[in-house]
Amino acid sequence: MKIAIGADHAGYRLKDVIVPLLHKLGHEVSDVGCDCADSVDYPDYAIPVCDMVVKGEAERGILICGTGIGMSIAANKTPGIRCALVHDLFSAKATREHNDTNVLAMGERVIGPGLAEEIVKVWLETPFSGGERHQNRIRKVMELEDKQALHP
Repeated sequence: MKIAIGADHAGYRLKDVIVPLLHKLGHEVSDVGCDCADSVDYPDYAIPVCDMVVKGEAERGILICGTGIGMSIAANKTPGIRCALVHDLFSAKATREHNDTNVLAMGERVIGPGLAEEIVKVWLETPFSGGERHQNRIRKVMELEDKQALHP
């Protein structure tokens, strides 16, 4: 699977743990940065990752900042993106099974590298369960995007 990943200055160290894990798991990785502690703006990394997912250049995206909150907010402004902020294994599994998320957000200041690695594994390995009730809910969310596009 091709995965796009991005982080700001508060998440780049965790990104540097996750990228080798993704390679080890056999995934192709497109790293959009950042690679240092110099202050940067999280949307500058969330937007390229989400654009890659929407355009089909990546099947999934992973975003990391200090808390994951800013990245998830920015990601969910992109039509076609369903990003979940996850800091536990149950949510990692549920967000794939029930919400068919295509972008994962995490916070480096919230969780450690070991838990982050397990979250990524669970999130990548869990399929969307499908089913009418889950698909109906996702359809309703997508319809909200369509309404907003028609009436900005």
